[in-house]
Amino acid sequence: MENNKILAITSGVVLVVITGLILRLARPVFFPFFLAIFFYFILSPTLDFLMRLKIPKPIAIFIIIAIAFCGLYLLGILIYASGKEFAASFPQYGEQINSLFSSILEKMGLSRVSWDPWAWSKSLDVNKVTSLVVGSLDKIFSFFSDFALIFVFLVFMLSGRGKLTGKVDKAFHPGRAKKINQILENIDSQIQKYLIIKTGVSLIAGIFTAALLFAFGVHYAILFGFLTFVLNYIPSVGSIVAILLTALAAAIQLGSFWPALWILLILIIFDSFLGSFLEPKLMGQGLGLSPLVVLFSLIFWGWLWGIPGMILAVPLMAVIKIICSNIPSLQSVAEIMSN
Repeated sequence: MENNKILAITSGVVLVVITGLILRLARPVFFPFFLAIFFYFILSPTLDFLMRLKIPKPIAIFIIIAIAFCGLYLLGILIYASGKEFAASFPQYGEQINSLFSSILEKMGLSRVSWDPWAWSKSLDVNKVTSLVVGSLDKIFSFFSDFALIFVFLVFMLSGRGKLTGKVDKAFHPGRAKKINQILENIDSQIQKYLIIKTGVSLIAGIFTAALLFAFGVHYAILFGFLTFVLNYIPSVGSIVAILLTALAAAIQLGSFWPALWILLILIIFDSFLGSFLEPKLMGQGLGLSPLVVLFSLIFWGWLWGIPGMILAVPLMAVIKIICSNIPSLQSVAEIMSN
């Protein structure tokens, strides 16, 4: 019995490692596939709505794909161009960074002290920082180059929506088929609810950040709004990173400490409202993930696919948890993953 347990654990570890290697090597195919699943659950309610309006399914799919493709493509061009412009103008902010640090030193009464805590900034290689920013942008927005494959997957997924129920009815006897279809319907509705609410809350955070930066006269407000939207999919850590980067960029651009501090405080208060009140109220109980699961998923998917993988990590784990919670034999796994 003990040998069987050891064999089972060893087999499980080997299976996870092999699966990870396959996902890593096959990233050009699997990453667009997972993104297509993500878009499928978000766009499915729109397809259902258009079909209730008696619009033929092929035409409804064409409308959805055309609008989604044009919207995402234009957004991708806008964000990528803003990011490149920001990276190109970064060297110009060198003097403003030193001016800002000098101002902070004066306010702290350290301007006459021989030790300079910001000495590192004077030796900072701005060209290397610019290259790092450009490289990060290339990784973050690389999925825009996968548009064609993503939408091919999405067309097939949307085309097959609603057909699984009939196949299950034919494959199993009525009692079992009804139970399976009920489980599939619950999984579908819960995944839709999670992804739509998470995307909606992230969108609110991104729009609010962009509007706030516009109000304070900070450049590249749309870029930082999009960054907030994307990083908000990473619980706690993502929103904190987005807020700090936004406040830092505001301080550097405005060359003043106090407006950046106000931006920081407003964003912290608004993020606390979203994370502690709005999102939990909309999500309800049972969709939270354990912090340990979140950390593991960020490390695992980050190792697999880099920054884009970290962005998709938590939604993917939430989907896995929802699936496990609806299958009796896997409910213990869902319980372990719960917050």
